[in-house]
Amino acid sequence: MEFLKNLFTAPLHRFIHKDFHEVVSRMTLIDKFLFLIVHSMDKLGILWHRLPVFVGLFYLGLRRHLHQEYNLFNVGKTPAGVRFNPADYPYRTANGEYNDPFNEGAGSEGTFFGRNILPADQKHKLLKPDPLVVATKFLSRRSFKDTGKQFNMIAATWIQFMIHDWIDHLEDTNQVELVAPREVADKCPLSSFKFYKTKEVPTGFYEIKEGHLNVRTPWWDGSGIYGSNAERLHKLRTFKDGKLKIAKDGLLLHDQNGVAVTGDVRNTWAGLSTLQALFVKEHNAVCDALKREDPDLGDEELYRHARLVTSAVIAKVHTIDWTVELLKTDTLLAGMRINWYGILGKKFKDTFGHVGGAILGGFVGMKKPENHGVPYSLTEEFTSVYRMHALLPDTLNLRDIDAQPGPNKSPPSAEKVPMENLVGHKGEKALSAIGFEKRIVSMGHQACGALELWNYPLWLRDLIPQNTDGTDRPDHVDLPALEVYRDRERKVARYNEFRRALLLIPISKWEDLTEDKEAIEVLNEVYGDDVEELDLQVGLMAEKKIKGFAISETAFVIFLLMASRRLEADRFFTSSFNEETYTKKGLEWVNTTESLKDVLHRHYPEITEKWMNSTSAFSVWDSPPNSHNPIPLYLRVPQ
Repeated sequence: MEFLKNLFTAPLHRFIHKDFHEVVSRMTLIDKFLFLIVHSMDKLGILWHRLPVFVGLFYLGLRRHLHQEYNLFNVGKTPAGVRFNPADYPYRTANGEYNDPFNEGAGSEGTFFGRNILPADQKHKLLKPDPLVVATKFLSRRSFKDTGKQFNMIAATWIQFMIHDWIDHLEDTNQVELVAPREVADKCPLSSFKFYKTKEVPTGFYEIKEGHLNVRTPWWDGSGIYGSNAERLHKLRTFKDGKLKIAKDGLLLHDQNGVAVTGDVRNTWAGLSTLQALFVKEHNAVCDALKREDPDLGDEELYRHARLVTSAVIAKVHTIDWTVELLKTDTLLAGMRINWYGILGKKFKDTFGHVGGAILGGFVGMKKPENHGVPYSLTEEFTSVYRMHALLPDTLNLRDIDAQPGPNKSPPSAEKVPMENLVGHKGEKALSAIGFEKRIVSMGHQACGALELWNYPLWLRDLIPQNTDGTDRPDHVDLPALEVYRDRERKVARYNEFRRALLLIPISKWEDLTEDKEAIEVLNEVYGDDVEELDLQVGLMAEKKIKGFAISETAFVIFLLMASRRLEADRFFTSSFNEETYTKKGLEWVNTTESLKDVLHRHYPEITEKWMNSTSAFSVWDSPPNSHNPIPLYLRVPQ
């Protein structure tokens, strides 16, 4: 076998990019062949996103398989010989335990972030080049650039809603201080700022010796509204009919300190509170529906079933609604629907149930979860590509919802509120005055920012951060500079090595990254001609984008791997996605909800009927609805 592998590999070295020789040498014979297909297309400039949908899906399927094999690294020890009976835990626990039958702690609060790429030690390069220089010269907003009609402020807020469900790093008690260098000091809102280091914890494992802990539960379990532990959850429940606490006006309650009563309250703003409140209402509505169906269900049973249903609705909205708008192409529309329904599609699955494996029937409803031999977690690299603060504008354009709709159901503008007035405790007070309906309609009709160079909001360069309990910290931070530092501190590879590790051809000169002459000039000024020093965040913002994609292709590859993993590794989306666990009514609720528009219409029908012209609640609401395309989805060819 070794002889055959060498015989097959030797001639290919002339064709395969030299940076991939080592990883290819470790691949199985079949994986070598699959890599050769993918790499040949990349090297010959055959763009998968311009090919017929079924061919593009084939390419992405091969690439995802390779990443599942070579871009999942466990951090920490894996328990051996430990197993629990899933029947003892037919519900999502408060801290995320007891989901993986072979690893009771996988995905629970306080477990390690995993890795898609082995750590790249940057201990001696934490300040090279200075994060404040990088933030000022590449990220800081000059003038607001938006996404047109593709993506609105609800979409920008949704991803923060998801982040508050998935990830947050445990911090150390030691602080770091960054001081603005003279060359950019006059352009930095803060001359210096302090922040807590990310806590580094020994893993007890020989390959990756240190790691970082996630203080949220990385399962798709709705912890943004339920919390990541029993203590938080206890404060949120009414302990009557399974319901969560909510104010009479449909917004979140607040404690005596003005902190919202919800699952996650750290670094929030009024838009995030709006979505949290909406899904508390969704949870409570599920409780009512289940109670009507079976009056004998008690408080605990109603709560557990309603959490399963609401979490699944959130995951489904993200998969086949939000992501489809983020990556607005027919290929990704098909791909995300395959993730949920399989190639056979929704009608077939609704009629006959899950048939076949993940490809035919989708990840949801598979006979057993699949973690590809690596305990489930979210990763450091996943955290890095989800840095999307450029989506946020400078002001929120409030609309007059007492007026009559204009063209395409658009409401007239009323006033513009600076975003800094909507953040933290100040933002919570503002939301109460604005109200849910005005807030959601205004966000729906406003385009969000584009993920590009020079589009990071200036108001986030002088931000009051918060503790996990929602209280303010005394030291303001420069967020874009902090994010550049965090990637280095957490040993996330810089842009070129990041691409290389993901089997993407690295750049050899700045012109490979961007055609923008000014960007190339500044890249040379800050990094010289050393493309290996390029920070990941700068590369992701500068990279030429696929038509229809709001994010870079480099970031998308992490999405390709981890979006699937969030579903296929979770028992409650696979082996336990059934009537016995969810109840018949609960499963029907999930199966008949297709979008955020459905959720909004359930609770606020007057909003969707009067103010929403678009098909998706995540595209700008006055955009035209999707037109019918008679060509079957898999046979379409991108224009």
